[in-house]
Amino acid sequence: MNERMRFAVLGSGSGGNATVVECGGVRLLIDAGLSAKQLCMRLMQLGVDPASLNGILLTHEHGDHVRGLKNFLKTRPVPVFATRDTAHVVREQGIAGAIWKTFEAGQAFPIAHLNVETFAIQHDAVDPVGFVIGNAANRFGLVSDAGFVTRSMTERLRNLSALFVEANYDEELLELDTKRPWSIKQRISSKHGHLSNVQVAELLREIAHAGLSQIVFGHLSSDCNCPKKVTELFGKCLRELGHAHTALHCATQSEPTPWFEVAEPFRLA
Repeated sequence: MNERMRFAVLGSGSGGNATVVECGGVRLLIDAGLSAKQLCMRLMQLGVDPASLNGILLTHEHGDHVRGLKNFLKTRPVPVFATRDTAHVVREQGIAGAIWKTFEAGQAFPIAHLNVETFAIQHDAVDPVGFVIGNAANRFGLVSDAGFVTRSMTERLRNLSALFVEANYDEELLELDTKRPWSIKQRISSKHGHLSNVQVAELLREIAHAGLSQIVFGHLSSDCNCPKKVTELFGKCLRELGHAHTALHCATQSEPTPWFEVAEPFRLA
């Protein structure tokens, strides 16, 4: 019998990112970019004891993904899973007391009864990765902070039951933005920056299928994107593909999302 899987986003944006995945008593935190206090508060809001985590997975070493890690680990000896290069950089930032479990991008490994697949992504970090976490029935994929959609990323994200993916900016709004200098705009839209709405739509056209029941969009720019634009664009895209049943949600920086079920894939008769 397959145990149900669910996930919730504790917060997503330039101020900090973290997601919790739960299945059959196993609880994993993906990134720890909020303060330790906020991580604990938001986990408890969702009914999760912070001391019950079985592991923390890191996508990369940027502050908005590891900011709360040092203080969180002071009283909670939770294993931290990261690529060797990411672990090295994070240790140099002063987070030395962790129980490190290192892997190579592209490697798969078990955590209890869950299988964790990893894949390389393009971003201005030392060795950034995405994750697919699954069991016999369900697969949850997560991509945050990626400059463009690679073929290997697309292949790893096929046949998912649920997905978290960044939709950082609308190309027109970024071009019109007056707060950011041109150099920052170039960095955001480069192949080592962030995903635009157009790029995410292209990804969905490749990977959407009848069994993809839930998509949560994250890391939305507060100036260069908005939840209404995101849900309208991707809702239209999925309807055109014949997948109007896929539920859509935009994560915010200010509060955790509700729990989302990672539903068993729909099977055609």
